Amino acid sequence: MKKWLLIVFAAFFLFFLVHTSFIVIDGWTDEKKQTELGVVFGNKVNQDGSLSKRLKARLDKALQYYESKKVEKVLVSGGIGKEDFDEAKVMEQYLIRKGVNSADIIVDSNGYNTRMTAENSFRIAKANQLSVHRITVITQYFHVTRAKLAMKQAGFQATAGAHAEYVEWRDIYSIIREFPAFYQYWLFSD
Repeated sequence: MKKWLLIVFAAFFLFFLVHTSFIVIDGWTDEKKQTELGVVFGNKVNQDGSLSKRLKARLDKALQYYESKKVEKVLVSGGIGKEDFDEAKVMEQYLIRKGVNSADIIVDSNGYNTRMTAENSFRIAKANQLSVHRITVITQYFHVTRAKLAMKQAGFQATAGAHAEYVEWRDIYSIIREFPAFYQYWLFSD
């Protein structure tokens, strides 16, 4: 019995390593195809109203894609965090200060998690007569794979990914967490 348990554990661990490697490689591989809409997933706004380093890196990537015409419009999505700031509004203001035309920014203040951001983005894209054929998700590298899955489940036909250029020690925990989170999204899509 012990031998079978060891084999099952080893097989699961190998599967975990392969899948986690795929998540990291997929996340680090920016797809530079032109899309009509780039969706930036929200993250923490600091107590003083400034952007966390993770959120700033996501917005800087969106700005880079916007300036190089890889995305035509930017949808910023987030909720109201415990710091009592509307993440999406703070994100919008940052992009405007950096030169993005306010008419090219769409605000989703109800993106409290990945699935809500995906569903809201699809509804917003349809309401604004934007293409639902291909979009670009912009988030941390470890989150790209699940974000793309959620977008496809919401109705987008194809998704490209771009990662924020920011790495921290906390990413180790986040990478491990993405393994069960991906399968939760994949198995329970609504």
